[in-house]
Amino acid sequence: MSAATQTALAAALRDTGRGSPAQASSSGQRPDRRFSVYRNNVAVSLIGALETRFPAVRRIVGDDFFGELARAYVSQHAPRSPLMMTYGDDFPDFAARAPGLADVPYLADVARLEAARTRAYHAADADPLPASAFAAPDGALDDVRLTLHPSVEVVRSAHPLVTIWAMNSGEAELGSIDDWSPEDALVCRPAMDVFVRKLPEGGAAFLQALAGGATLAAAAERAAQDAPSFDLTENLVGLIGGGLVVAIETPSQQGDAP
Repeated sequence: MSAATQTALAAALRDTGRGSPAQASSSGQRPDRRFSVYRNNVAVSLIGALETRFPAVRRIVGDDFFGELARAYVSQHAPRSPLMMTYGDDFPDFAARAPGLADVPYLADVARLEAARTRAYHAADADPLPASAFAAPDGALDDVRLTLHPSVEVVRSAHPLVTIWAMNSGEAELGSIDDWSPEDALVCRPAMDVFVRKLPEGGAAFLQALAGGATLAAAAERAAQDAPSFDLTENLVGLIGGGLVVAIETPSQQGDAP
């Protein structure tokens, strides 16, 4: 099948106002009807993939609204991979721009968290380092660089993201939220299960700096700039206890690296 034919079929599948393309009408009777059925089946399948990937978003806005939102997304975004687990990576940005959601400004962040959970689930496996690996003989950990687990993702939010997600995912009971302070989420799968945890103040900047290749001391400095109340000990306990580190690179291993 030529590239032009594939483009025509893809456009017809997304646009319900189009009839069947010429390439689908070469034989048989009532090609428009048959293609319409096929197009609907494709749309239903893609909407189902979004429902599976974003259950908390669906619960927040309700089935009907989510169905409309998902159908609008499907009409504009064709799958870029045959793996349905990756479909909807840009759905959070789509939700952020969608009309009618002014009363749920946190919805896009919830979608970002749910998308991160799917990526974490399918991320490569790696064995976390034990706590003993951090016991440097001279206590000089400042200049080490840490490799984080492949599944680690940080989702920053101006809303109580983790609390909202937990209440709408079955992790916590629904209830009123008295404290609407921002919450940054850590998503990771060091073993079999994906976990979501609220990061302490400065924790997001700390992990993002480490992921970017900063030394432990430099990452701590950036975190303190982001949040003056940053507690290095608290964050190291979460880092090690959470199984977030899979390798340590000492200065001697770094050579002349900046």
